Amino acid sequence: MNQLFPIYIKLDQIETLLVGAGPVGLEKIQAIISNSPHANVMVVAEDVCVEFYEFVKNKENIKVHKRPFTAVDLFAKQIVVLATNNPKLNNYVRELCSNHHILLNVADKPSLCDFYLGSVVQKGNLKIGISTNGKSPTIAKRLKEFLNELLPEEIDETLHLMADLRNQLSGDLKEKITVLNAHTEQLIKQNEYDRAN
Repeated sequence: MNQLFPIYIKLDQIETLLVGAGPVGLEKIQAIISNSPHANVMVVAEDVCVEFYEFVKNKENIKVHKRPFTAVDLFAKQIVVLATNNPKLNNYVRELCSNHHILLNVADKPSLCDFYLGSVVQKGNLKIGISTNGKSPTIAKRLKEFLNELLPEEIDETLHLMADLRNQLSGDLKEKITVLNAHTEQLIKQNEYDRAN
């Protein structure tokens, strides 16, 4: 059973450390920045691939340090992502993060992770995270493709309209929720009718 608790983190308000800047590190930084363009990320890596440098070029919120990891790199960090194929380093950083209560993700090592970077479906303000509890990233990727095709392009416009409606409603929270639930139920029924015809 998947017991992961899904949360959405404002990475522009905290400090993230990425260790490793090869192809896997590139994949991780792309995932971070595509979801949170203003994320504050410090990157530490002995080797940095050309594609990594190209991706982070002109992104002032990403600082790259070409050198080995040291324990001092964890200072003031809330999240650490490891993209190395060095088991000894991974275990060392795991221990440090545990001791300092820092959340850790280790590429391709679910047993060392506090959290996973799941597949994400995004259309405007709508963002859906997909987790297979670390069992099958491939299935998560296929579900992402399916949901991307399934969700209507107008979904972001609908979200803006719902936000306007919510802001115009008066009454207590319970009354507002009742009105919003009724309205969204109508929207779903209309969408189902449109698809059938």
